[in-house]
Amino acid sequence: MKQSIQRTDFDRVMVPNYSPAAYIPVKGSGSRVWDQSGKEYIDFAAGIAVSCVGHAHPHLIQALNDQAQRIWHLSNTLTNEQAIRLAHRLIESTFAEKVFFANSGAEANEAAFKLARRYGIEKHGPEKTEIIAFNNAFHGRTFFTVCVGGQPKYSDGFGPRPGDITHVPYNDIKALEAKMSARTCAVVIEPVQGEGGITPAKADYLKQVRELCDKHKALLVFDEIQTGMGRCGKLFAYQHYGVTPDILTSAKGIGGGFPLGAMLTTAEVAAALAFGTHGSTYGGNPLACAVGNAVLDLVNKPEVLDGIVQRGEFIRKRITALNEKFQLFSEVRGLGLMLGSALSDKYKGKAKDIMKLCEEEGLMVLQAGPDVVRMVPSLIIPQADLEEGLKRFERALERFTK
Repeated sequence: MKQSIQRTDFDRVMVPNYSPAAYIPVKGSGSRVWDQSGKEYIDFAAGIAVSCVGHAHPHLIQALNDQAQRIWHLSNTLTNEQAIRLAHRLIESTFAEKVFFANSGAEANEAAFKLARRYGIEKHGPEKTEIIAFNNAFHGRTFFTVCVGGQPKYSDGFGPRPGDITHVPYNDIKALEAKMSARTCAVVIEPVQGEGGITPAKADYLKQVRELCDKHKALLVFDEIQTGMGRCGKLFAYQHYGVTPDILTSAKGIGGGFPLGAMLTTAEVAAALAFGTHGSTYGGNPLACAVGNAVLDLVNKPEVLDGIVQRGEFIRKRITALNEKFQLFSEVRGLGLMLGSALSDKYKGKAKDIMKLCEEEGLMVLQAGPDVVRMVPSLIIPQADLEEGLKRFERALERFTK
């Protein structure tokens, strides 16, 4: 007989670095989720932009089952077919010429930052090691990536930090220009800051960042962990902006819920990670890459990418209309199906309260910091689920204002 699991069991047996909701989801189908009591939720969270084609998609299940009956794992002393297929397809769809697979966004970024440093040293000399990143950025939870991320609340309290990391304000080209020098090996940026509040970069700004990188012989690294795999209406957000990075990282949606990350780059830059300089036991395993290929089958189509833009505009218009009634938000921002409703000064710090009321109304949403309600639903969420979810959102806002 299976053990009955309760929310209190989490506090008994798990390290207390998380504080999950009171309900326990046990089943998902498409954009709907059911908890232990049978209560249904519309999912506008997608596991923090991970379940990009919803829950239990039959094409992903088929890919996973087929591969599970063949081979699960191979060490990286061997070649596996699924990884090569996925790498070919990513290269065909992007600027990249080489791919490194990992298990997560943090690992993809760790590889990118190590590569940027190594390339800088080999190409330009031992002093070219400075990484410039941005205030309020988020790049993962390894010690290196959390220090490159510009949020001290995540990096404080763990002792001495890796050196040669500089932070500047986002969307401020003068601040970046003032800090860049011959020592700068890379500028690391999210095209849309995720955990920092769903804040898009200005198009002209990213073009100027690219120009500064070229001027100072620094690599431009795009963290597309959250913005990639169709989330913003293009396969990757750099294609939306028309600015090409030297290194790009992907995770979250790339595996549709199965752990997978990738670092994409050019052949010239990739050469700095010569044999034995970096690795991953599970990165690029056949199971994950089989699912990654299935995700690409579904997402990388013009009609799907166009549908992401249309769905995003539908949500934005509906929330803007709701805001005329409730007067809660200063703006609704983001790209495609990566949207943040920023609370006005009167309600700042209350995003978690709204998230809790949404949960009670049967809607899963997220925060992006204490002041922004974040929505990142499935990229193929049906219109009926969108409309029902927004009705539940309206009920939650009504309760919040009262």
